[in-house]
Amino acid sequence: MSASSDPSSDAVAPSQAVIEAIAAHEGVDVTDVEPPAYEPLYAVVNPEALDRLFQPAAGSTTARVVLEYEGYEITVSSDGRVDVNDRSVADGSIEFSLED
Repeated sequence: MSASSDPSSDAVAPSQAVIEAIAAHEGVDVTDVEPPAYEPLYAVVNPEALDRLFQPAAGSTTARVVLEYEGYEITVSSDGRVDVNDRSVADGSIEFSLED
């Protein structure tokens, strides 16, 4: 999968995938992951920069970004995975793909 901000693309941008992963992990609708109940994602990472980092580029590049958001450790990988690790639970992780 390639993360793209192209609206004609079916790919999910990494910043949106982070929000979707949090929603799935907490069992809420993705539209519920917004202030005031949740801190805005931009408070911990620049969403546009995150999306640009994972845009397809000439050649194969491996990248990984780890950030803390809403008490979770989030890992976004260039292979399209978004891992959510609950820092308060020993084995509270889920895995998401940026592809549909």
